[in-house]
Amino acid sequence: MARRKKGLKINGWINLNKPKNVNSTHAVNCVRRTLNAQKAGHAGTLDPLASGVLPIALGEATKTIPFIQDSLKTYVFTVQWGIQTSTDDQEGEAISSSDLTPNKEDIISLLPRYTGNIEQIPPQFSAIKINGERAYDIARDGKHVDLPPRPVTIETLEITEHNEQTRQTSFQMLCGKGTYVRSLARDMGQDLECYGHICALSRTNVGCFSLDSTISLDFFEEMDDKSATDDFLLPVESVLDDIPALSLTQQEASQLKNGQRLTFVSRPDTERLTSIGIDLKSKDFTPALALFEDTALGLVTIKGVTIQPSRLFNL
Repeated sequence: MARRKKGLKINGWINLNKPKNVNSTHAVNCVRRTLNAQKAGHAGTLDPLASGVLPIALGEATKTIPFIQDSLKTYVFTVQWGIQTSTDDQEGEAISSSDLTPNKEDIISLLPRYTGNIEQIPPQFSAIKINGERAYDIARDGKHVDLPPRPVTIETLEITEHNEQTRQTSFQMLCGKGTYVRSLARDMGQDLECYGHICALSRTNVGCFSLDSTISLDFFEEMDDKSATDDFLLPVESVLDDIPALSLTQQEASQLKNGQRLTFVSRPDTERLTSIGIDLKSKDFTPALALFEDTALGLVTIKGVTIQPSRLFNL
């Protein structure tokens, strides 16, 4: 007999505004404990010194985390020139310094080098695993971590403010999965021969989640009615707006729930596929959201006229 899970079966997304000096895992656990939710996870770690959008998935929404992890993210951050630190932010010790301060024109001329598809070496203090051990654990022992460069994509990078008096420059960046803002500050400082580290960092967008609609962690710590989730809990399918949605009949929905494939061979059925943007000649598997009477059934993959269940929801 399967062990009964502790807690309430809560399914959906929470757009949390993680405060500075709070670990991402701690923030998720705080929300989960407050709501007494059975299961919770987050879509993209934020450094403890960073603040901003931290999407939290509860219950069946955890099955959709990969879709939001792969989405574009927007960061606003400030670089302090003149000092490179061991952690590439304010938390670490100074390891290199310079009296030089870059002017705005020199920084602007550098930005194209960091835009588009680039390679980036992660910070020494990062969560990347090296032979089963986290890089930050190795770095805390005083050892150098040999991290290979990784491909990342930076869509846009622009200056929002430059102050030569404080030796600080603020930026806004739109980037893809796996981009390290701390590495960007480190590398720009080295290229400008003045060194640099992050002194302020906030994530303002993650896919469909934006900072202006976030909920503070204090809200959960102080909430009285733990069951009143309608005001902040977003549907499981909130992060699936960018993939096709296929409406099924009751019989088709029943077959899918039983793990069976669906094959659309009749003309009306193939038209249902093409009407949602499915290329019947494509040799690739296309992810889609299966619906029955506007209720999300789960994720499927479509290739040609075959619909294969991928991750079904228990809603």
